[in-house]
Amino acid sequence: MQKIEKNGQYYKFGLYGFLKNLRFYESFLILFFLEKGIDYIKIGLLYSVREITIMLFEIPSGLVADVIGRKKTLIASFLVYILSFITFYFSRHFALMLFAMMLFALADAFRSGVHKAIIFQYLKRRGRTSQKADYYGHTRSWSQTGSAIASITAGAMVFYYGSYRIIFAFSVIPYFLDMLLIWSYPGYLDGEFDKQEKKSVREKFREVWNAIVTSLKEFSLLRILTSLSLHTGYYKAVKDYIQPVMVSLAITLPWLTPMKEKQKSALVVGVIYFFLYLLTAQASRSSGRFLKKFAHFSRPMNLTMFTGIALGIAAGIFYLLHWYALSIVGFVMIMLNENLRKPIGVTFVTEESDDKATASVLSIQSQAQSFFAAIIAFVIGWGAQLGGPGTGIIFGSSLLILLLPLYLLKKN
Repeated sequence: MQKIEKNGQYYKFGLYGFLKNLRFYESFLILFFLEKGIDYIKIGLLYSVREITIMLFEIPSGLVADVIGRKKTLIASFLVYILSFITFYFSRHFALMLFAMMLFALADAFRSGVHKAIIFQYLKRRGRTSQKADYYGHTRSWSQTGSAIASITAGAMVFYYGSYRIIFAFSVIPYFLDMLLIWSYPGYLDGEFDKQEKKSVREKFREVWNAIVTSLKEFSLLRILTSLSLHTGYYKAVKDYIQPVMVSLAITLPWLTPMKEKQKSALVVGVIYFFLYLLTAQASRSSGRFLKKFAHFSRPMNLTMFTGIALGIAAGIFYLLHWYALSIVGFVMIMLNENLRKPIGVTFVTEESDDKATASVLSIQSQAQSFFAAIIAFVIGWGAQLGGPGTGIIFGSSLLILLLPLYLLKKN
C-alpha cells in the first residue's frame, strides 16, 4: 500500500477544504433565522428551496465543469457565494433571505462534485487511484478542521458583537482567498479538455453525456447513488437542528446565568461545534481504515445508514424528554457517522462510473441528495412546527425507514 504523497498539491487540496469550510454562519444559521422571526415551517421551506435549486442546476454544472474547465467553474461558484453572503447580511425580509438562499444554492450546485473530480483526476495522473478513499478522507478532514475553527471564531463574533448577521460579512474573506487558491492549481486539473483540440463544444458535451448514460445504465450504480445521496440528504436536513437544542441546554446551565441569552448561545454553540468538527475531521481521516475492515463496500454503507437513522430517532426522543445533553450526543454521532461514511460512498461511486464523466456523475449524486434533503427538510420543518425540533427529527428519521427498499445494498 502506497503512502499518501504529501506534496504541495496535497496541501493545496487540504487548504481548499479548510477555507471552504470557514463558513462562520453555519453554526448559527437556524438561530439567525429564528432571530429574524422566521418560524420552523418557513425555515424548512428555505432549506427545501435551497436543495431544489441545487437539484435543478446540478447536472448542468457537472457538464459545464467537464467541458469548459473545472477550475473556471469553481472560481465562478465562489463569486456567487460571496454575493449570497452580502445579500444575507443586508436581508431584512423573508423574500430577500429566500433570494440569498437561492444564490447560495446556485454556488453550491456549481461547486459540489467538481473538486472531488479534480482530486481523483490528480490521483489518476500520479498513478495513485488505489488511494481514493484514504486521500479524499484526508482532504475532507482538513475541511472539518476548518469548520471547527469557524465555529469557535463565529461564537466569539456573536459573543462580542451580539449579532448573528455579522458572521456573513466575515465569511466573504476565506471564500475570496479560496478563489485565489483554485486559480493557482496546475492547468491540467481543469480537465481533459484541451483548448487546442478541434472537437467542438457540442461534440464534447455529447461525449460526456454518452459517458453519463453508460454509467447510469448500471443498476448497481443507481442503488449506490441512492444510498449515498439519501443519507447525505438526511444529514444536510438534520444537522442544523442541533442549534436550538444547544440553546435549550445553554439556558439550563446555572454557571451561565449572569450572561445574556445570545452570549450563552454563542459560548455553548461555538465550543460544542469546535470539538464536534475536530471529531468529524478524525472520522473522515479514519474512513479508509474503516473500509478495510470489510470485504465489500456494501456492508459499511448499509451499517452506517442504519446507524444514522437510529441516532436521529434517539436524538429526537432525548430532546422531547428534555435530556438536551444526550440529544446533542445523538446529533454529534450522526455527524461522525456521515463523515466516516461519505468518503467510502464517493469512492464506491467513482469505482463504478466512467472516468470521462466523473464530475457529472458526482453532480448527479449531489442532485439526488438535494432532492432527498428538500423532502426531509420540509418534513422536519413541519414536524418541528407541530411539536418542536425533537418531533421534527423523529419524523425525518422515520421517513428513511419507509424508503429502505431504495437504498439497501447487496454485494454484486
